[in-house]
Amino acid sequence: MVLALLFWALLVLGTVWAGLALWVQFPGGRPVVLAGLLALVAGIVWLRLGPGWGWTGLAVAALALGGWYASLTPRQDRDWADDVARIVRGTVDGDRVTLENVRAFRWDTADHASVQNWTTRTVDLSRLEGADMITSVWGNPDIAHLLVSFRFTDGPPVTFSVEIRREKDEKFSPLGGFFRQFELSLIAADEADIVQWRAVPRGEEVRVYPLTLTPGQLRQVFLGYVDLGNALNERPRWYNTVTSNCTTVVWGLSRVLSPDLPLDRSLLLSGYLPEYLDRFGALAGTGTLAEKRARALISPRAREMPPGEDFSRWIRTP
Repeated sequence: MVLALLFWALLVLGTVWAGLALWVQFPGGRPVVLAGLLALVAGIVWLRLGPGWGWTGLAVAALALGGWYASLTPRQDRDWADDVARIVRGTVDGDRVTLENVRAFRWDTADHASVQNWTTRTVDLSRLEGADMITSVWGNPDIAHLLVSFRFTDGPPVTFSVEIRREKDEKFSPLGGFFRQFELSLIAADEADIVQWRAVPRGEEVRVYPLTLTPGQLRQVFLGYVDLGNALNERPRWYNTVTSNCTTVVWGLSRVLSPDLPLDRSLLLSGYLPEYLDRFGALAGTGTLAEKRARALISPRAREMPPGEDFSRWIRTP
């Protein structure tokens, strides 16, 4: 009885997993894929008439589907969407870091940038004066996209954002993020590109939270992003909706605050990350978390910015 229940449980769970994975990977042939999957299930059920054959059929199906899924490999050479066509790459020479592929787009609408520049920038880590965690919410307040912006005394901030690397004909799908539809990308950009884009054309609720990092921690987190960009240029990785996304990367890098940071719901519900970091004293400023949230909101001011103003200075001016 126990073995029979285990068999049917594995069959049902495996069928659901395989159906979703095949649905994501073969969008043009979904009816054929589903028909084949049903035929496979029917065959295994028929084989179940003999327990030994049933387990053998299930094992063969699991090996075939598992082998196919394991064979899916991330790539660098797809026809990428313009905004994720490049991944930041850095060269470190003492305090000086040269960043290649820094994005400096200027967005007219949520989907179109009239200026599409990729630049090279050299920064001096001895001039690194602070960092801000930026949250961007577009719907459910429990879910936010996370960015980290580094401020320098002698130049504009540099913002890092972990993104899905979409092809030109793709849209983001949480389901696709579970089943290897997207590669992982790291974008470095100026705030007039990546923060303004979310706050104004996309109409998202953007907050900028100053962080309480020491000079050593600032340097370590910044170089952690540089290392991630270099690693992704060297060897691409899959994006995963749960295990490898903007929240888990930020959380991993934030462990410089404390190597034993515990797991938290904010890894899944990224809108709670400010609350989590505030408990550890990582958010700068006085007052309650609600007061810090109120001060952090920059979207309304960003939408009021006159032409010609410096975006980074404007959003930080009371």
